Amino acid sequence: MKQTWRWFGPNDLTSTSDMQQAGVEAVVSALHHIPNGEVWTKDELDKRHQQITTNQHGKATGLTWDVVESVPVSEDIKKQKGDWRAHIEAYKTSLENIAASGIEIVCYNFMPILDWTRTDLVMPLQNGGSCMHYDYIDFVAYDIHILARPNAKADFPDEIIEQANARFASMNDDTIALLTKNITFGLPGANDTLSLDDVRSHLAEYDDINKDKLRANFVDFLEQVIPTAEKVGIRMCCHPDDPPFSLLGLPRIMSVESDYKYIVETVSSPANGITLCSGSLGARSDNDLTGMMQRLGEHVHFLHLRNVKRIEPRDPDGIRGSFYESEHLGGDIDMVTLIAAVLQQEEKRKAQGRADWNIPFRPDHGQDLMEDLGRRGQPGYPTIGRLRGLAELRGIITTLSHKQHGVI
Repeated sequence: MKQTWRWFGPNDLTSTSDMQQAGVEAVVSALHHIPNGEVWTKDELDKRHQQITTNQHGKATGLTWDVVESVPVSEDIKKQKGDWRAHIEAYKTSLENIAASGIEIVCYNFMPILDWTRTDLVMPLQNGGSCMHYDYIDFVAYDIHILARPNAKADFPDEIIEQANARFASMNDDTIALLTKNITFGLPGANDTLSLDDVRSHLAEYDDINKDKLRANFVDFLEQVIPTAEKVGIRMCCHPDDPPFSLLGLPRIMSVESDYKYIVETVSSPANGITLCSGSLGARSDNDLTGMMQRLGEHVHFLHLRNVKRIEPRDPDGIRGSFYESEHLGGDIDMVTLIAAVLQQEEKRKAQGRADWNIPFRPDHGQDLMEDLGRRGQPGYPTIGRLRGLAELRGIITTLSHKQHGVI
């Protein structure tokens, strides 16, 4: 399992020196400053490679840029409206340039409007740290009362609506403004910051797009870009919905194992694969992460390893509900059995002679601890919290690898 670290570029509070000291083997990065739908040029790619491989003193870091996360799929492509055809051509050109720069893995997602969504980016913890948190009641209060989405109440159980009504009644203007900002924060480093009117406008664009239509658009996208990816040696890997259930009435098409099975079977290619994100998928109690790795592992090109703790309230079926981002070994996901399944998949790939046997992973997100507190870094991406997570994951990998080879 190749140890990687997500880096947002020169403005990231985690430096290349920090990554060297963390002992990571490769870097996950992206050109966030390039607007969605435009081509990633060779010059811009070379510049980012240079920033990663050489530090501010001109010395080699020993780091390489191995994974792109992500080349964003534009809203036009997802909706098949506006300039979507031109955006697909630009996407293919970007893949060609990425491959020419030496990168073989591209992570992306197909979530409508919002990428990851949380209601609180700095929930206090008993140990004095903080973490990101999705409060189901806060989100419903936002949906019904702040965004005022038409017919929003039809999407929630009566008891959840009652709690959301009471929660909203207790909010002041500052609380409402912060909640609105948090929910629309989106992907760290992304280009777009969405206002309430922006969200309403985007939602209106999806009025005629249900789950089947969005999935058909996704398949169409893959059928056009995967041949290019396969030709140039890129392995595409789709990130799951985060959280993995419907938000704002929007369709979700990458939330459960059957979603991934459908995509890899419908567009069958070694270039079409999976980013297995344990934290995103783990927010649902019906997602069996270890089983997914065992059954779909041959298609997994990239791993995000983080943990979440599912808490009340939740819908009666247990699917939607509150959760927070726990320490990497302390949530509801059995990280030991998941990593064991990854190591088993790697051994299987070695036996098959696959060049991609060493699956890259990164310690995804992390709690804000010690000096990270108050640094105003990218939410979810503290230096110390991720370093703690990486150390814990290394311990599991080392122990299981020794056991696997008969050392202990």
